[in-house]
Amino acid sequence: MLLTPEYLFRGVSAITPEFLARRGIRALALDVDNTLAVHDSPELPPAVAAWLGQMRTAGIAMCIVSNNNKARVAPFAAKLGLPFVSLAAKPLPFGLAAARRRCAVPKRAFAAVGDQLFTDRLAAALYGVPGLVVLPLAPETHKSIERRRRWEAPYIQKYYDQGGTLL
Repeated sequence: MLLTPEYLFRGVSAITPEFLARRGIRALALDVDNTLAVHDSPELPPAVAAWLGQMRTAGIAMCIVSNNNKARVAPFAAKLGLPFVSLAAKPLPFGLAAARRRCAVPKRAFAAVGDQLFTDRLAAALYGVPGLVVLPLAPETHKSIERRRRWEAPYIQKYYDQGGTLL
């Protein structure tokens, strides 16, 4: 179950404050590329910007956690007014641990959001928090990630085979 999603969402905007409240989640670690923005883009889609506002209004603490470098992550996080962890080394859980401490919540109130099973979902599983997997915002442009998407397919199918639905 380390790679099979617990939850699979159409995108971040499908994650609602009500969904989080029912599970006692008060803080989120957020991936950047193909989760909040298209790879290498500094721009947020309007639906994602609206969702961030909805999360803030609901009192959900958020921290960016990305494997990307500080040059990519810092300006993006500053634009959103969020703390960040760059070079997070996901799937290792250390970046999530740092983000949780910055959000000042207990582990039981924390979840990780991301689009990749071999980094975001696995990091959440190894850290022992829910992994909220989202469909990528755009088709992959990086060959290594495109290859991993093919490797992810059996785990996504297992999610559906076990009765999971796209939320």
